[in-house]
Amino acid sequence: MLKRNGRMGRRDLFKTSAGLLGGALLSREAAAEQAPQQNVNINSSPSALKITDLRVCTIVKPGPSPCPIIRIDTNQGVYGIGEVRDGSSATYALFLKSRILNENPLNITFLFEKIKQFGFHGRQAGGVVAIEEALWDISGKVYNVPIYQMLGGKFRDRVRIYADTDESDDPLVFAKRLKARKEEMGLTWLKMDVGLPLLAKIPGTVTAPAEQTRWELNQLPHPFVATEITQKGIERLCEYVQAARDAVGMEIPLSMDHLGHLGVNSIIRLGKAYEKFNLSWIEDVIPWQYTDMLAHITAESPTPVLTGEDIYLKEEFIKLCERHAVSKIHPDISTSGGILETHKIGDRAMECGVPMAMHYAGTPVGAMASVHCAAATENFLACENHSLDVPWWQDLVSGIEKPIINKGFIKVPDAPGLGITLNDEVCRQHLAPNTGYFEPTPQWNTERSWDRLWSMIREEEAQRRRAEA
Repeated sequence: MLKRNGRMGRRDLFKTSAGLLGGALLSREAAAEQAPQQNVNINSSPSALKITDLRVCTIVKPGPSPCPIIRIDTNQGVYGIGEVRDGSSATYALFLKSRILNENPLNITFLFEKIKQFGFHGRQAGGVVAIEEALWDISGKVYNVPIYQMLGGKFRDRVRIYADTDESDDPLVFAKRLKARKEEMGLTWLKMDVGLPLLAKIPGTVTAPAEQTRWELNQLPHPFVATEITQKGIERLCEYVQAARDAVGMEIPLSMDHLGHLGVNSIIRLGKAYEKFNLSWIEDVIPWQYTDMLAHITAESPTPVLTGEDIYLKEEFIKLCERHAVSKIHPDISTSGGILETHKIGDRAMECGVPMAMHYAGTPVGAMASVHCAAATENFLACENHSLDVPWWQDLVSGIEKPIINKGFIKVPDAPGLGITLNDEVCRQHLAPNTGYFEPTPQWNTERSWDRLWSMIREEEAQRRRAEA
């Protein structure tokens, strides 16, 4: 009530505020009842949520493949999906099942810390990451928010996409394909693979020991194969890049990958030769573990150097960034540790003044995990996609605006979790031979080992000693 002087008393204010708040809550509950969210269990009780199962399916597609997808089920009907990295095995996720059963999936960091010791660089990280992605998907559905919102919100509404382009021995054909990526598909960032394979039939372009074994060519790191490019080889590769720039112009960013197993000096010479083309980066020029060598190349090459798609966890990225051993980093979310870890990598790189692109070559499941991370990470540049030429790629999922990749961008979804659901019919059409579709996996329910990474007396032994004392 108003006092005689026309002002509202404090007690009256509290009563009025409480009434307004109660009315607002009732209105919100009524609205929720009138418009329930699809794919969200609105009766979920977060504190009582438990993981009840982990199942897998494996998709085969053109390009990097196979692509295992996992599904984590709960006791309240809410489930989440995640993806093991392309070219990896579903076993990397399955053997972790017993370590997450009966746990609350909303405890994402707790579970990640519990299982992260079982990941490693390259494809071996895939199981840990797939579980982490699925946990975020569940959490978003339970709390009715997209994943990017749980990372602190988004910096962008669309995520820029770039893609490899099929090479050709003919520079003009190669350039024409790049131009089509730009003008027909609408990409605003391009990448081309220009390296030793294009010189294989041209004498005098490469100096290398004869009769190297397959093991030497495929398993030995770059500095140990004694392969160097000649001036003739450099000039030939420059013809490809010149044709590309003539076709697409100097304005659009153009990156380069797969230079080949070359020595440090050859990489530096190529970096100098490519300066006039203003490339955005040359990628994975030597293995990422050789930090000092990368720092030397980066210091000598006027063309930016990038690496990171095979690095697991933030620590090695931080080392590269703090030493400025590379110009830019390039984590693959399916190896780097998942959504939150990759977001942390980007934040630390930002503090060091290092931009972050993202590698990705799998299905829309991991692609959307990358999109949420990219949307929430300030120093993000562009995310790779290897399936622009696979017509059914986007049909593997539903619940998202199509086309998923539209004029070089993916729109950041606002639906809960990842914002997608699997299209069961299409997924079944592209399963790996002799594999099932999310079949039961009880054989992995009781897998056990002594997982602790340090030594201490076991609790039962400690109890026995106390009883004897």
